[in-house]
Amino acid sequence: MALAFEKIGTSEAAPEGMRWIEGGTFTMGSDQHYPEEAPAHPVTVDGFWIDETPVTNRKFMEFVKATGHVTMAEKAPDARDYPGALPHMLRAGSLLFTQPKTVNGTDISQWWSFKFGANWRRPLGGISDLRGRLDHPVVHVAWSDAKAYADWAGLELATEAEWEFAARGGSESEYAWGDELSPDGKAMANTWQGIFPTQTTKPKGEERTSAVRSFPPNGYGLYDMIGNVWEWTSDYWTTRHPEPARHSCCIPSNPRGGDAEASYDPRLPDIRIPRRVLKGGSHLCAPNYCRRYRPAARHAEPEDTSTSHVGFRCIKRVGRKGDAR
Repeated sequence: MALAFEKIGTSEAAPEGMRWIEGGTFTMGSDQHYPEEAPAHPVTVDGFWIDETPVTNRKFMEFVKATGHVTMAEKAPDARDYPGALPHMLRAGSLLFTQPKTVNGTDISQWWSFKFGANWRRPLGGISDLRGRLDHPVVHVAWSDAKAYADWAGLELATEAEWEFAARGGSESEYAWGDELSPDGKAMANTWQGIFPTQTTKPKGEERTSAVRSFPPNGYGLYDMIGNVWEWTSDYWTTRHPEPARHSCCIPSNPRGGDAEASYDPRLPDIRIPRRVLKGGSHLCAPNYCRRYRPAARHAEPEDTSTSHVGFRCIKRVGRKGDAR
């Protein structure tokens, strides 16, 4: 379904480090890949400003210095929120990817572990720090941390529809840059190079996040909308998109996806933690494992969870009330 991009202008001065995205109607989702991306359906969004890049460690450090904010990963979990949790696991930390030498089956615990002491300041735990990483996206941030930053900055987190509209860069191609993953063999985003999770062709030291602006921007001048880190949105998780509107008059406008109760993970009935939509894929997405390096791709993440491959960016809406959730 090819739809025109309607343009909605603004006379507002550009906020520092942000780009204006003119509103319009586009085809959200995909019928060609994972079931949660379907069905493809038309959606309209109003214009908004969006960060050119994910929020960096440098920017997040400014926020923490100004507010004293303590992230979820820096706090010991409350046992009341995690019935049945082993007492020795109720310590501050975050999920960390570690490349295994070999794997047996598909158990992700072979490459993911809860690392005590891992947080945005110490992305690998232990004595790791941010040297050489100040311009990398901040990671090990839960949804509440991203929301707290946005509130402090006078900004908001994008809805899934706004985020996807911006990621497409004015096109409805398969990828944010066209219809080929690696045109002429060129990597267009920080994704996994090699066979995930055991083999990578990237140089040592470059296997994880990269500095923002290391890869070409999309058609709207936005960097790292695909790859590098997954990004939080404001929408609660849904297992699929709504059916397409039958008439043009009924196309959803500025939709807010899902509700908290419906977003709970049915595999964990005793742990009632809402899940939000992540967008954009990360440096761990690979053709043989996770082909989510596309604007339409989406993933569920519990609000309380932080990892070494999830970050965020912010938006600013003009002339309408934002999402207060």
